[in-house]
Amino acid sequence: MEQSKQMAKLAYQALDEKKGEDIKIIDISNVSVLADYFIIANGKNDSQVHALVDAVEEELDKNGFTVKQREGYGLGSWVLLDFGEIIVHVFDRENRLFYDLERIWRDGKTVGIEEL
Repeated sequence: MEQSKQMAKLAYQALDEKKGEDIKIIDISNVSVLADYFIIANGKNDSQVHALVDAVEEELDKNGFTVKQREGYGLGSWVLLDFGEIIVHVFDRENRLFYDLERIWRDGKTVGIEEL
């Protein structure tokens, strides 16, 4: 769990640095075997979504964590990065509202960056 906390923190910082909007960290470790944390953010447009995704990949890679699976990069409306212990979702504004992952995963616990 310590490793996943570190990964979540790095992802959050990368998203924040690139001005990701409404960054949420959801601890899903007690409700799912998929991962320990979901990190959800959105960008203003496709270009920013790509910049956010690239920043997360770079930051985690620099710290020795490799992305296991990447989905949706070509579209730029919802990109999923699966690092095993954490899953990062980067949306454009419209798709974030449409898919509303926070509601779907409301059984998870939203945590602040200071809790990691």
